[in-house]
Amino acid sequence: MNIVLVAINAKYIHSNLAVYSLKAYAEKYAKNENIEIEIAEYTINQTEDEVLRNLYERKADILAFSCYIWNLQMTKHVIENMKKVAPNVPIYMGGPEVSYNAKEFLLQNNEVEGIMRGEGEKIFANFVTAVSEENRPIPNLSNIKGMVYRSASGEIIENELESPLDMSDIPFVYKDLKQFENKIMYYETSRGCPFSCSYCLSSIDKKLRFRNLSLVKEELKFFIDNKVAQVKFVDRTFNCKKSHAMAIWQYIRDHDNGVTNFHFEIASGIGAAGSDNTLILSRRISNPCGARSSGFTVPSTSIVAASFKSFKSNCVFPSS
Repeated sequence: MNIVLVAINAKYIHSNLAVYSLKAYAEKYAKNENIEIEIAEYTINQTEDEVLRNLYERKADILAFSCYIWNLQMTKHVIENMKKVAPNVPIYMGGPEVSYNAKEFLLQNNEVEGIMRGEGEKIFANFVTAVSEENRPIPNLSNIKGMVYRSASGEIIENELESPLDMSDIPFVYKDLKQFENKIMYYETSRGCPFSCSYCLSSIDKKLRFRNLSLVKEELKFFIDNKVAQVKFVDRTFNCKKSHAMAIWQYIRDHDNGVTNFHFEIASGIGAAGSDNTLILSRRISNPCGARSSGFTVPSTSIVAASFKSFKSNCVFPSS
């Protein structure tokens, strides 16, 4: 049975880390003897007909779409039309744009069989196991945590949420670099966000978790040894734990290859950003011309404060 994970990216140079993580996690942990998991990536700059035609030609038994703010409308249109040409192929969705109001989304979109709500790796792996064991594209979903689905009678069922993952259990997805040629590499060492910004879906995930630093250093070495052009960390607030951020920045500084650019999103005045050592270290690893080495994106708290009446943190930041 063939499951196709679908990602519609904003640009050709982008890749979708989520679908690669889902595939890698399921191949490692799920029962998948009779299952083939395939990834199909497109961009919002392609026509909907082009995406639809390519998906149809793949003859998938199951389609699962990764949904973000930049691709939701196009994804919905593609799904609508996919159901016209392949009505028997069940369609599932996941990602932040459908997780927070999954039940309402299913009520409004009859073409969708179910939504994997929240962190997807464990949910998708359990789904793959169910498909494999039952050998059918719409398995019994009642025991799969994190799944919101349409029952045989049409009722929308919301299972309890899946527990947060141990970040160190997620396999590294970049072992074969050929498929990422001329692409930006996205990399994640933590999940969860310490802030409660009402305008951002990342604030829903409150539990901060970090990937083991020994794994992180091994994976950074892979990027550096292979002279990858750019690695973008997708950690919500990279510097919320000082010891974690400093260890990574120190490793990059000590192993700089003169080619690889690392990009981080940090918050000013917290964790490692408030440290004199950070300022010294960032000066040493930053190229004044901005041609390479490390880039820092720092949100302006003054702009946020002016735009939103309440901007508060629900997290006590560790100092080490």
